[in-house]
Amino acid sequence: MLRIFGSPRRYLQGPGALAELANLIPATGRIVVVADDQVQALLGEALNTALGVAAGRTVFARFGGECTAAEIGRLTALAGKADAAAIIGVGGGKAIDTAKGVARDLARPVLIVPTVASNDSPTSRLSIVYTEDHALAEVRLMSFNPDAVIVDTSVIVRAPARFFVSGIGDAISKRFEARACFETGGLNFYKGRPPFVALALADACYDQIRTWAPGALVALARGEADEAFERTVEASILLSGLAFENGGLSIAHSLTRGLSADPVLARALHGEQVAWGLLVQRLLEGAAAAELDDLFAFYGQVGLPRSLADLMARGQPAGSSEPLATMAQGRVGDAQRSGEDGLTGEALARLAQAIAAVTWDRAPYVRQLTSPVDAGRIEAAIVALEQCRT
Repeated sequence: MLRIFGSPRRYLQGPGALAELANLIPATGRIVVVADDQVQALLGEALNTALGVAAGRTVFARFGGECTAAEIGRLTALAGKADAAAIIGVGGGKAIDTAKGVARDLARPVLIVPTVASNDSPTSRLSIVYTEDHALAEVRLMSFNPDAVIVDTSVIVRAPARFFVSGIGDAISKRFEARACFETGGLNFYKGRPPFVALALADACYDQIRTWAPGALVALARGEADEAFERTVEASILLSGLAFENGGLSIAHSLTRGLSADPVLARALHGEQVAWGLLVQRLLEGAAAAELDDLFAFYGQVGLPRSLADLMARGQPAGSSEPLATMAQGRVGDAQRSGEDGLTGEALARLAQAIAAVTWDRAPYVRQLTSPVDAGRIEAAIVALEQCRT
């Protein structure tokens, strides 16, 4: 089996990195920029300035908010009609994945400009496609990784803290998931064996996050991109992206399949879901109590969810004060929520069973774990985590 490694052609990061955009796009032909209304209002002028003379041959394509097959198809038709020479995706993970989907369908180069560091999608060739009601539907693959990833930290530092913390949650799992994939003989996202460098990247990602993330949150509160902030952004986007795509995934990401099948839990950010999933994975792997306590303490320090109840609260619609007892009753299978302060008893058991069943049935890398794993063991780990945190 071949060992395979892939990456973007170019990665740029730092304050003012957006100014390099004109040097990275094709010299001729139309440029189609995929971005939502908020991003266009925030960065439209800066993008035009960065594009320079190419601004006159640029078409802005409005992203509708969800990366669905229909949205990719609509924007592909628009970009095709414009005879686009390249696609630029600007925004969060779903806008970026939609731009990659368009580039894939048209076989055009794609440049990625993230406005948040909420996950590691910018460097990868994956597009995560959802249904209209936000459930994960499929994963599409471009032939190659993005031609360039431009991370302007003067933009990233202005984003809401919750998105930044989500990126930390997405990144922290990679050490454990890449190791599990490697040790079980699993494949990475290039359909090859993970090379040793992928494990080194995953370890470096974890170490950088644990060392620099708390200070980065202080910098974020000040609105200043200092060294701690730069290092955490690099870990959340570059190291995390290279580690997952080349190293492979395991239970922590598999659980997003089960979570996304529930309309409340699906509204939690991807990195929040993954961070919770890592705790379940470490329980399945038999991690020592001291290690779990260390992770719980770090999660508390940076603001990541430590229980299913935490995760559900983050999926509650903005402005809603509806208690867990009545929020989205019976949405995953027939599971019921119970109790304003947590999930207990039969309600917890049924919800855990439903999440585990969907995960086991739909996640392609759920079996990449050195410890014995099946739907029942996943369910038991979910329940055990909830009981020890409530």
